[in-house]
Amino acid sequence: MKTVSIAKSHDGQQGVYTHASETCGCDMTFALFLPPQAAHGPCPVLWYLSGLTCTHQNVMEKGEYRRVAAELGLIVVCPDTSPRGDHVPDDEGNWQFGSGAGFYVDATQAPYSANYRMHSYVAEELPALVAENFPADMNRQAVFGHSMGGHGALTLALHYPERFRSCSAFAPIVNPSTADWSRPAFERYLGPNEADWRAYDACALVEDGRSFSEFLIDQGAADGFLDEGLRPWLFEEACRKANIALTLRMQAGYDHSYFFISSFMDDHLRWHAARLEANL
Repeated sequence: MKTVSIAKSHDGQQGVYTHASETCGCDMTFALFLPPQAAHGPCPVLWYLSGLTCTHQNVMEKGEYRRVAAELGLIVVCPDTSPRGDHVPDDEGNWQFGSGAGFYVDATQAPYSANYRMHSYVAEELPALVAENFPADMNRQAVFGHSMGGHGALTLALHYPERFRSCSAFAPIVNPSTADWSRPAFERYLGPNEADWRAYDACALVEDGRSFSEFLIDQGAADGFLDEGLRPWLFEEACRKANIALTLRMQAGYDHSYFFISSFMDDHLRWHAARLEANL
C-alpha cells in the first residue's frame, strides 16, 4: 500500500492510498478518514460507496462528512467505483458502463470478469487491507452509499448481515435488474440470464429471502432519475412484505447531487454511530 496524500482535518487525518489489487487485477485507490479518537484505539468503520462516474474523490471533496465523523469517532472509507488502467476493458463515452460504473458486482462475462470484481473487492480484499493497516474495529462496521453506491450498500448489507450493524442510502438504485440505466450493464457484466442478476439486486434479494435489521433511505423528491432509475417505493414494498424495517424519507425539492447528499450526511453519520455503539 502506498500513501498518495495526507491532510489534517478536524483534528483527524484524511488520507488517500493506492495498492495493487489481486481481486481487480490493477492498482486501486481509496480514501480513508481517521478521526482523532483513532490515536487512542480502534474505531468503528463506515463504508461509503459512490455512484456512477465517481471515484473516491467525489464524497471526499463534496460529502462534508469529516466534522461529524471526527466528533463521533468514525473511520470513513471511500473506495473507488471500478477498476482502472490501460489494460482494463472499458466503453469510453458510456457513463453507465465500464470505468466509473462497476455496479459493485463480480462480472462473469469476458473480457470484464478479469477486472470488474467490485463486490469481492469491497467485501473482502479492501476490508482486509484496512484491518491490517489502520486502527479499525472490524467488529463494528456499517455501510452506506449514493445511487449506484446505494445499490451496492443495500446488496452488501443483505449479503453480509452478520458483518454490518447498519445500512443506509442516498437515492439508491433499488431494482437495477429492471432500471433502464443498469440493465445493459448487468447483461454485459453478468450475461443474459436474468436469474444471475438477482444476487446484485436489492429488491430481488429481499424477495429471495435475504434480510437485514433495518434500512434508512433518503431520496430527493425532485431527483430527475427518480421515476425511471431509482423507484425506492419498490424496495419499500419488498421490505414491507418481508417485515424488514425501512425508513424512507422523501425530501422535497432535493435533486440527485452532492448538494442533496451533504444536506443529510450528518443525519446518516449520527444514525450509523448510534447503531455502531449499541452493541458494545
